[in-house]
Amino acid sequence: MPPSSITPPPPPPPPPSPVPTHDDIALLILDQKSPSQALQTFRWASNLPNFTHTHSTYRALIHKLCAFRRFDSVHDLLDEIPSSIGSPPDEDIFVTIVRGLGRAHRIKEAIGVLDLVAKFYVTPSLKLYNSILDVLVKYDIDIAREFYRRKMMGCGVKGDDYTFGILMKGLCLTNRIGDGFKLLELMKSRGVRPNTVIYNTLLHALCKNGKVGRARSLMNNEMSEPNDITYNLLISAYCKEENLVQAQVLLEKSFSSGFIPDLVVVTKVLQLMCNVGRLNEATEVLERVENCGGRVDVVAYTTLIRGFCELGKAKAGLHFLKQMENKGCLPTVDTYNSLISGFCEINMLDEALDLFNSMKTDGISWNFLTYDTLIRGFCSRGQVEPAFKILELMEESKGGAGGRISPYNSIIYGLHRESRHEEAIDFLHKLGKLFPRAVERSLRIIGFCEEDDVENAKKVYDQMIKEGGIPSVLVYSSLIYAFCKHGNVREALKLMNEMVGSDYLPVSQIYNALITGFCSQGKVTNAVKLVEDMIGRGFQPDAVTYSPLIDTLCRSGDLQRAVSVFLQMVQTGVAPDYQTWNALLLCSSQQSPWLDGKNISNVNHQLQISIHLVGFGHENDDDSAYGNWLKKLKQVLSTDAIVLNGICPCCPSGIGVLAASRALTDKLNRNQRKSGECVAVSRTVALIACPVLPFGIRIDSHTVLL
Repeated sequence: MPPSSITPPPPPPPPPSPVPTHDDIALLILDQKSPSQALQTFRWASNLPNFTHTHSTYRALIHKLCAFRRFDSVHDLLDEIPSSIGSPPDEDIFVTIVRGLGRAHRIKEAIGVLDLVAKFYVTPSLKLYNSILDVLVKYDIDIAREFYRRKMMGCGVKGDDYTFGILMKGLCLTNRIGDGFKLLELMKSRGVRPNTVIYNTLLHALCKNGKVGRARSLMNNEMSEPNDITYNLLISAYCKEENLVQAQVLLEKSFSSGFIPDLVVVTKVLQLMCNVGRLNEATEVLERVENCGGRVDVVAYTTLIRGFCELGKAKAGLHFLKQMENKGCLPTVDTYNSLISGFCEINMLDEALDLFNSMKTDGISWNFLTYDTLIRGFCSRGQVEPAFKILELMEESKGGAGGRISPYNSIIYGLHRESRHEEAIDFLHKLGKLFPRAVERSLRIIGFCEEDDVENAKKVYDQMIKEGGIPSVLVYSSLIYAFCKHGNVREALKLMNEMVGSDYLPVSQIYNALITGFCSQGKVTNAVKLVEDMIGRGFQPDAVTYSPLIDTLCRSGDLQRAVSVFLQMVQTGVAPDYQTWNALLLCSSQQSPWLDGKNISNVNHQLQISIHLVGFGHENDDDSAYGNWLKKLKQVLSTDAIVLNGICPCCPSGIGVLAASRALTDKLNRNQRKSGECVAVSRTVALIACPVLPFGIRIDSHTVLL
């Protein structure tokens, strides 16, 4: 046959399409978005060649119908199952129905599933009973207990660990801890050994109700096999009570038993240790968790870093930032915010700004707290110009300030610290469009204070606080000055404390106003405490600070404390004013018993040194308070040939200023009116020169005319 007449063989028939598995069809049914689509998919699969539905595909369809509460269709399917697959529905199908009814809160129908099972001549399994019990426990523990007694115990159904675990969960959720312990005894009496899950459920309830000691006793006395959850529960409970000692004891037991605390527990322990300043131990815990194979996340590292920063150890915090990065744990914006805040607190603003810029390099977006922290940091140190630049960046960002006024209040605070009062007021006015209510309230308060209408100013302030407003430092300072002016120093002090609570440290003028106010009321102890607080916060007292304090002490006759404050004053380089010198001399002339004792030598010596320190270089300075006072006093005293070597800084020795004032006073008392001079002394007073009265010296109502 010629080659052209040969017919090629036909191509092989295509392979038969693979029949989908039952799992494939079940997943396809579960993926449908509506009950009708699920039914259509189920019917479509019924028509596939060589495919027959099973319990798994029916269970998937019933689950989908229960999710949409199509329980009538579920009953139809149950009737269909025996004829379709040749066997009644299995227990998993009935459990699916019970759970669906439970999600729909159809409790009676859930219990009625037992009757539904009997319809198919199937004995309800313990798994089905437990499923119904679990639904009932979430709804009402009393109904669940009744079901257990009547439907389970009454029918001879013996519960297992899971049964009692469900009941224990229900009792503990309703804080029936006493019944929980009774359930433990019931289990033991029936020969059922409580497992670790049941014990942990009861432990959790005890810890939640603050009975950590009893929970610890339960673990020690009854639990044979505590697990990691047991230790996590107890350690967390001790951390909540801030009982670091017991938390550490259980942490050590957990490690010794081969259990590594979870991340949440580790973070709680680190937080508690950082709160009490035990940073080295916190570091050891973190390292131990890592060495034991545990995972430490960015939250744990950030907690440790924040702890170092809050204790003024931001450099150590920066070390842990680098350590976590080396281990592949990337920092978050919270990590950087903690470090920025830490460096701002220790006045390392350049480092804080470097971190701020590093965030952009590392692809970490700044958030409001980042801007707010840095602005407050610069303004708290009186550096307003960099703060304005950060504020500008914040306003250009997507979220901006988000309606929060705190960064703007920080700017006002910075201007206030730099004594740029007019600029602060102008800035406040400019905020009117952003925060109209806050600005309106603030300006009203400031206006009332300027008009001496303290009562209305306080009413507006109280209204502002009640509405959730955040006052600026201008509001606080205006009210404080106004209250001090009206003699209500207690209210002024209360406002200053509120001001400090808002992270606004009072400036020296506010301290001075309060100190003067307390002194005018004779409350020296309060004034002294304010001076100490002022120095502790880094402010330098001046003559306005010390003068009313010394004057009040002298008026009360407490020369010893007055001299002590005077010495503190001059040793810090503050030159006393006329009022201070005058008060000391007057008081010294009235304190003969104290000066006659052994104190006079020491006091004179200290005062000579102090006067020398203050007056050195000023004795020829006509514009200095000390120079004028010294010249006046020496000129007056020379008429009676009383040489006050101790007062003159040029003379190394001589009688002290206090003894000199006494000697002068005695001299004046002995003298009578003479021609050419008039001396009037109504009681023992010190002779003091006054620049206002060039030919007379005024002390209260007593005047010495020369």
